[in-house]
Amino acid sequence: MTDLTTLKYSEEHEWVAQQGSVVTIGITDFAADALGDIVFVELPEVGTELSRGDVFGEAESTKSVSELYAPVTGKVVEINDAVVDDPALVNSSPFEDAWLIKVEVADGALDGLLDRDGYVAITGA
Repeated sequence: MTDLTTLKYSEEHEWVAQQGSVVTIGITDFAADALGDIVFVELPEVGTELSRGDVFGEAESTKSVSELYAPVTGKVVEINDAVVDDPALVNSSPFEDAWLIKVEVADGALDGLLDRDGYVAITGA
């Protein structure tokens, strides 16, 4: 189980886990619950350059379509094909199996993101 207190969070409900110069990005359980049953996930191609705040994909549920926003600036180095093949993973395992993309970032890329307490404060979750 991922230690949620070590993650960083965006106000758009993405989580970020850093390992050296690469960060793993997914959407939070709060966002997954709000969306409902996820039926489709679209992700960018490897090599895509992202700036913080860019739309990098979308998650479609039985209720709505939600854009996914890059919480960091960097280059996509890996996508999670398992989530594309089985979007329901976002609902069943948002912090483990349902990571979305991995991005190579520069130092300071996580500056300005929320810690777990900050995220809980804005969501009440």
